[in-house]
Amino acid sequence: METPFVFGKIATEKNFTDRENETACLVQNFVSLINTIIISPRRWGKSSLVHKATQLAMQQDDKLRICHIDLFNVRSEEHFYSLLAQKVIAATSTRWDEAVENAKRFFSQLVPKISIGADPTNEVSIGFDWDDVRQNPDEVLDLAEQIAQKKGLKIVVCVDEFQNIAGFANPDYFQKKLRSHWQQHQHVAYCLYGSKRHMMLEVFTNSSQPFYKFGNLIFLKKIDTACLVEFFNNRFADTGKRITVDAAQLIAQLSDNHPYYAQQLAQLSWLRTETECTAAIVREAHAALVEQLSLLFATITETLTTQQLNYLHALIAGEQAISSAEVMHRYRISSSTSIARSKAALIKNDILDNTVGEISFQDPIYAYWLKTEYFAKS
Repeated sequence: METPFVFGKIATEKNFTDRENETACLVQNFVSLINTIIISPRRWGKSSLVHKATQLAMQQDDKLRICHIDLFNVRSEEHFYSLLAQKVIAATSTRWDEAVENAKRFFSQLVPKISIGADPTNEVSIGFDWDDVRQNPDEVLDLAEQIAQKKGLKIVVCVDEFQNIAGFANPDYFQKKLRSHWQQHQHVAYCLYGSKRHMMLEVFTNSSQPFYKFGNLIFLKKIDTACLVEFFNNRFADTGKRITVDAAQLIAQLSDNHPYYAQQLAQLSWLRTETECTAAIVREAHAALVEQLSLLFATITETLTTQQLNYLHALIAGEQAISSAEVMHRYRISSSTSIARSKAALIKNDILDNTVGEISFQDPIYAYWLKTEYFAKS
């Protein structure tokens, strides 16, 4: 029997829960060709949300095409242009021979290098001479708009890990170039999201950045406890098992309503359940999860400075006035300047999150490990 919970990959159909408002908003934006930026911490289900909205939007509008691009391993403009062209053509072609024809048809200045794998059903690979693209990138950046116009289509280009463009050779110039083209498109919209929340905020909420006010901002929130409890009940029932209300609520509490960890802890609890999942089973599963991740957490902690750890210790202890002389002395924090530096570094490294001035841990299991294992034994 397959486990009824999914984490670490796209959650679809019964595995997708809540996000009704965000899904409806995103579907409307896709159909209406409104640029959208999705911002949230890691593993909060951005990709699953986009996938869900994609399916619903294309059901509503048969002229709509969705192009998905992942910049996870993209580290240069050259790679970006090739990937953009390849994905746009694939999303707007129904056959490999049509993809090849489109690759030739929509370029006049550039000569694409086209390759097809042994299996012709696979996506056509497209490359360019980098010197040519560097001199004239317009044809690639406007490709989706040109195809949409000629074919009478509407296209949404979804770009995951968008913050990775900050690692390009000249990121500011590249962002300005993208914005200057993309803001003029009338038949294409862009959905941009990524796993580095602080970097995404810098790109899209800083008035000095080219992509400031580029589109509709969607800030994901944690999944509501009531939705998670209902979800756990349904998924357990689908496999002939039961879960008590207390156990379902405890999974939500111990995972801090974090979508990824809620699914993972629910799965570990389900695996330990014969007929009915109780709070005792959930606690056992939670202890196993903490133990399973302890080596990873220890490795992360070893990279932190003493001052950063001292600041985290005060934060974990629930200190409200960390910058007070008494608290700084108690936790051996050198100065208020050190607090500011530590906080900034921990946010940059995606250990902490700053939402409307409220500092919190991005990883609730790491926070629990620090409190009960690392600092408890120090």
